[in-house]
Amino acid sequence: MESIQIQGAPNVYVCFNGALEKVKEIVEKEEFQHGLLIHGTKSWEAAKKYVEPLKLQGRMEHYYGECAKQEVQRLVEISTLEGCDYIVGIGGGKIMDIVKAVAHQLQLSYILIPTLASNCAPWTPLSVFYDEEGNFVNYEVFPRNALLVAVEPRIIIDSPQGYLRAGIGDTIAKWYEADVLARNLQERPLSIDIALHAAKLCRDVLIEEGQSAMDALQKKIVTAPFIKVIETIIMAGGMVGGFGERYGRIAGAHSVHNGLTMIAETHHQLHGDKVAYGILVQLALEEDYTEIEELLPYYEKMKLPITLADLGITVNVDEAIKKIAEGTTKEGESIHLMNISTPKQVEKAMKELQRIVTDKNTVNS
Repeated sequence: MESIQIQGAPNVYVCFNGALEKVKEIVEKEEFQHGLLIHGTKSWEAAKKYVEPLKLQGRMEHYYGECAKQEVQRLVEISTLEGCDYIVGIGGGKIMDIVKAVAHQLQLSYILIPTLASNCAPWTPLSVFYDEEGNFVNYEVFPRNALLVAVEPRIIIDSPQGYLRAGIGDTIAKWYEADVLARNLQERPLSIDIALHAAKLCRDVLIEEGQSAMDALQKKIVTAPFIKVIETIIMAGGMVGGFGERYGRIAGAHSVHNGLTMIAETHHQLHGDKVAYGILVQLALEEDYTEIEELLPYYEKMKLPITLADLGITVNVDEAIKKIAEGTTKEGESIHLMNISTPKQVEKAMKELQRIVTDKNTVNS
């Protein structure tokens, strides 16, 4: 088989109360003088009491809206004018992705301080790009990992519940997508076995501990299950792609997500929620109805989306399904790695999923 390029981890990763002290230590060790600190409004409110005591020298810059290439270019120009010698990202997945892209263009080291556990963006050297209206454009993998990822659980414990739930949905997909990509390989390099072990860990930990983590978040108490879940989302989730490369990145579930972005009603829905729905569609495409039946009670308990209505699509549903199916199967989409090539296949799977859910609700009513 073709060789696998492994980008398994950031140079340094820490997750504990007080983790941001590592930022100060590394900035001093590397003799950085002037950083560009990119943040959002809510992310800065969440993190500032932990970041301000570090007394990092540099330019604070608010990001605007999407991880769009225009926004990356704007920040590149600011960094160049300011003479910045490193980049810091403080926020959720879109800010993480923007920082990676900016740092890549400028060939600068970057530090990531996540304020959410909504995906593995802090870990992986990959950025997902959207246009300024929120439609998926493409993703890019960069050759350089983060110099440091510093996870402060006391920041994430104050995040909105929806983001952790979406992170759980996005990360459970790691198993289903890696499994379908790697299961037919006649020979598996050790790196892919590592990726698959990490992917299985993602599914098992989150199904076992996900509700406990959500309970801790609601009570604003950092517990062992809470830390285990946020590390599963960020670290184990990132390891799947880092070690598995194209056999550990994305398949059907993420393509369905991309198709969903073609529908305006879903733009306010979180990435991980759309991916979670995509898992069920992917399983319907595989005709793995037993696994769907096993997942549905967990989805209901976690309030993950099961139907298009859960994602805000309640009118012109048949037309929406066609548009989603077309977006899911457009040229270059990862669903083609499953040998799914036509919108009709996706349409059929989405309608079959709806039938399963309807039948289940009828039986339970």
